[in-house]
Parts: sequence; C-alpha cells; structure tokens
Amino acid sequence: MKYHTNVIAAALLGAFSIASSASAQDLTADSVVAKVNETSITLGHVIAARGSLPAQYQELEDVQLFNGILDQLIQQELLKQSAGELSKAVTLQIENEERIVIAGAALQAAAANAVSEEDIQAAYDERFAEFEPGREYNAAHILVETEEEAAALVAELEDGADFAKLAQEKSTGPSGPNGGDLGWFGAGMMVAPFEDAVVALEPGTISAPVETQFGWHVIKLLDSRLQDVPPLEDLRDELASNLEEAAIRENIAQLQDAATIERTEGIDPTAIRNDALITN
Repeated sequence: MKYHTNVIAAALLGAFSIASSASAQDLTADSVVAKVNETSITLGHVIAARGSLPAQYQELEDVQLFNGILDQLIQQELLKQSAGELSKAVTLQIENEERIVIAGAALQAAAANAVSEEDIQAAYDERFAEFEPGREYNAAHILVETEEEAAALVAELEDGADFAKLAQEKSTGPSGPNGGDLGWFGAGMMVAPFEDAVVALEPGTISAPVETQFGWHVIKLLDSRLQDVPPLEDLRDELASNLEEAAIRENIAQLQDAATIERTEGIDPTAIRNDALITN
C-alpha cells in the first residue's frame, strides 16, 4: 500500500498564522514558526526538512525556500491530525522510516570520522607508490571503407593536402567533423592494429593504410607525451569517497560481528506481495 502527501490549495494557507518575529540572533532550533491546532512547528523542523531536499531546491532564495517548506509542514500536520487512528500499514511504514533516518545518521557519523587530510594523502601516496609513467598519444585519423580509398588519401597527403580538411570531407568516422582528431589516449584504449600503427609513428608523420574491424584508417600522429601523476586535488573527492565507503563497510561488519542476528527459516518469500497482511 502506498501513501502520498498531496499539496493543498494555496487558498487554505491564509487560515494559518506564523509565530511572532524574532531577530536571527534570538532564534534557536526550538523557536516556534507556526502552530497548527496547538501543535508547534519549529525552526528546527524547517531546517531539517531543507536538509533533505534535492540540490536544485537548495538554490532557491531563502524567503521562497522558508515559506515553501513551512507551507508544506503545515499541510502535512493538518493531514496528520485528520488521519485518526493509524492503520497497521502506516504504523509499519513509520517504523521503517524511523529506522532509515537513524541508520543514515549513524552512517554519516561513521563516514565523517573516517577522512582526514592525512588519510587522503596516505591513500594518494599508496595509489601512486609504484606508478610508472606510460606514453599517451594524440592522433587523428581518416576512416574509409576500402584499402584503395585509404591509399588514395595517403597519396593526396603526400602531395601536400591538408589532413584535417580531408578528414572533414572523406572520413566516415564520428571524429571526421573535428578534422579526425581523437584527442589523447593511452595504451589499450584503441584496437591493436590502430594502436600499433600509432606507436610506430613519429609526431607529424602519416601511416600507411591500416585495417581494423571498423574499416581502413589513415593515421596522423599529432603529438605524444609521458603521463603525469594526477594532482591530489583532482582525486580528492574520489579518495575521500573511497575512504568513507571503506569505513562504512568496516563499521557495519563490526556491528554484525558484535550482534546476535537470528533469521527465521522457512518464511515463504511470496508473502512479500501479500498486502492483505498489513491492511486493517
């Protein structure tokens, strides 16, 4: 069974009054920002609701964000008060949501304590401790269907034709409109015959026709360079995320090892679809 919170017509909002104003320095999480039939909605409720919103909503102006969240909380409180006795399904859903929120907070705490500058630096140093720079290549190519077409292109290029212009006119590959430029790539990123031909070239030179499963290529090596170790700042977020995930896995493993967990055997898995079991 599914439960949805619907937006109530804006005209209803005029029936509610917001708590008396207070300066920013006087506010606390317990500051009441609205009352619905004597039930208080606090600034803390509004802030907590904001924290769970998707990123695009965080960019809204403060006034719009505050009023929108408060309107929603008021509407939700009205619906809550009108619900009467809760069904078994709703009670179970509340228990599940409480479990999710508390577990999420515990995971955040475990992750927050896992990452320091020293940890990130150590992970970075470990990753590149045995780094041996490979060579990268920047090449362009013209892709055609037959060896004869490729040989004719080689002849034109030897007579002084412009490679990029020929690629734009003749190449059937997706890089053709860009003059055949494939950008930078390293070992293993291209099919073997193509890579072998590139490695054999000197910058500025052109290959003989090269056949791959895609067709026939004429290749020009534009430049080559040794790979550099990427700077720490470029990998900071990735390294921090990896450390956090490792800490979370370790935390869960420790909790499982310390807990007594008993799974009931023999439960029919098809019971998961029996909504009647939780319907009053």
